[in-house]
Amino acid sequence: MTGTIAGALVLWTYALAALMFGMAALAAWRRGGPLHRTMAATLLLTALWALAVAGIDAHDVGPDLAAVIRNLAWLGMMAVVVRRSGGGPTSLAALYVVVAIVMGATGVVALAGAAVAVPEAAAALGDARAVFEMMGAAGALVLLHQIARDPRRPMSDAARIVAIALGVMWASDLAVAFGESADPAMAPVLFLARGLAMIGVALLLSTDRLGTGAPTLSRTIAVRAIGGVALVLYAGLTMFGAHVAGVLAPDHARIAQTAVVIGATTALLTLVSTPWLRAWFRVKVAKHLFTHRYDYRVEWQRVTATLGASGEGAAPLATRTIKALADLVDAPAGLLLIAHDGRLVSGGEWNWGEATGDGSEALARYLRATGRLVVIGDVMDVVAAGVPEWLANNRDAWIVLPLLHAEALVGAVVLARPPVERALDWEDFDLLRVAGRQAASFLAEDRLRTALDEARRFDEFNRRFAFLLHDIKNVASQLTLVARNAERHADNAEFRADMIATLKDSSSRMASLLSRLGQHDGARPEPAQPVDLGALVERVVAARRAQHPIIPEITSMPLAIAQPLRLEQVLGHLVQNAIEASAPDQPVSVAVEAVCEGADGGGTGGGGAGGGRATHGAVAIVVADRGSGMSAEFVRDELFRPFVSTKPGGFGIGAYEARQLVVGMGGTLTVDSRNGSGTRFRIVLPAAPALEVAA
Repeated sequence: MTGTIAGALVLWTYALAALMFGMAALAAWRRGGPLHRTMAATLLLTALWALAVAGIDAHDVGPDLAAVIRNLAWLGMMAVVVRRSGGGPTSLAALYVVVAIVMGATGVVALAGAAVAVPEAAAALGDARAVFEMMGAAGALVLLHQIARDPRRPMSDAARIVAIALGVMWASDLAVAFGESADPAMAPVLFLARGLAMIGVALLLSTDRLGTGAPTLSRTIAVRAIGGVALVLYAGLTMFGAHVAGVLAPDHARIAQTAVVIGATTALLTLVSTPWLRAWFRVKVAKHLFTHRYDYRVEWQRVTATLGASGEGAAPLATRTIKALADLVDAPAGLLLIAHDGRLVSGGEWNWGEATGDGSEALARYLRATGRLVVIGDVMDVVAAGVPEWLANNRDAWIVLPLLHAEALVGAVVLARPPVERALDWEDFDLLRVAGRQAASFLAEDRLRTALDEARRFDEFNRRFAFLLHDIKNVASQLTLVARNAERHADNAEFRADMIATLKDSSSRMASLLSRLGQHDGARPEPAQPVDLGALVERVVAARRAQHPIIPEITSMPLAIAQPLRLEQVLGHLVQNAIEASAPDQPVSVAVEAVCEGADGGGTGGGGAGGGRATHGAVAIVVADRGSGMSAEFVRDELFRPFVSTKPGGFGIGAYEARQLVVGMGGTLTVDSRNGSGTRFRIVLPAAPALEVAA
């Protein structure tokens, strides 16, 4: 009789542990991720070991082999965690290998003991198996202690719970093995005690985190506690059914009992994985155990986390908006309608399928005016709100939640009916309304961000167009001066040659401007390279001789690091401004100077025409005129500000653009001007290194 009771208790404890390990494996698998999937597989192997112990005699070889597989799986899990967190010394890896060999040897000795027919040899191998089992459990505890005490890898609460559970598991294995070696009479009691301990291990491995502070009955704890009670009752019924099966089939009692346990486990896992049953269970717990239906702190954190999710793996904002609101009422799907031109148009879906059809203007006006949630199953709501026919006839559509931001209708979310439909009360309406406003703020912010990006792109286009328009104005002024001088110097062959050169240059510049106008913002900039400033100045001066007298003053032939086309554009701006500021009989000068610590040909400034080239330092281009000049206050406060000009009809961006281009080439642009004394612009650029000059 005592043996029957002990067998029933062993069956009950290990079967219950197997059920709980199976549920923990299912929960870990649903979390996703490689580590959670590995954890799920290890928990499943532990559940199979518990089933083997419950369904097979304890002295058979099956439970021993299942224990070896279980221990190796957990040991591998520990090795993976250590490797992912930075690994360890070679000695630690060797210790893992040794412990794994000892655990494997336990299975080999168990198989040998089952195969040997000599009682003395079988007893000796049984003692050896117990010794190997103790050594393996002790080694696993040492490795577990090393992980827990390693200061380089501080453990989280969840990892600490797993470590405690594994410690209990291997400590109970060590106790059972020691009891079998010391006193075989103690083995049944220790075997049963290990079964009870494994129930505790399964409970620990089913817990996500340890609570802090004073103990309170949260919804999570309530659901799990009730679920645990239900599991105990289910396990009791399973045990009773297994006992009845053993009575009805005494010749095959163990096989019948194992079949009952496996069938009950499969049925339980099927029930637990049913969405309808889980939803019904949560609704009943919230309805009968708590004053309020929702844990508002948890729900609000979840809504905010879902809406604010970011990163490469984050879903689009429309999908996140629907899911954040759908999860509040366990809705399995949803559809987002965006307010546009007084109507509601499809803006996204989540598990909805075909998101066809638009919301009518009547529905948009109703939601904007009332801000009320519309229950599609209520005929009065459907008629009053003007719900469109395609939505009213959809059997899955449940409610329409308006998304209001500062009294403006941003959109609406249509939620599908949950697996367990229930009547909505004031808590549902209040929570959905507040969450809808939060979601509306995210959508409004996203819409404003999009509008701001478009405005920035238009601003960049307008800025670029303004610069090009200024360049076109300079070309027009250049042609105007050429036409004016042609009336007086048309008979001069030299003037006609300069005029043709000016027209060619103007035509080329216009084509370049049109090409720049068609470029996108992401066009690659012109590369910096050594530029012969003397040749560049001669080219600019030759193109404008037909406009106005210009005197080049090239005291050296330096090379500067610059972008040639942009530098020619800057120099053309400055020369054109100098011409417009000067009287017809007052020439403009363009000088090139070497500003360096040393030069071939000696001295700062270099030699005369045909002299040496600067090898390092800086070079300068000076554009000077004898026009009306500018005041110091204007130069300091207004000159380099866009859209400020002293010339009638001027755009006021020539100096601004010139300085931007020079600074972009790594140089500086300074100005010296006084009223009535003219103006002197000075461009300073880095000189080309000696190697580039030699090249």
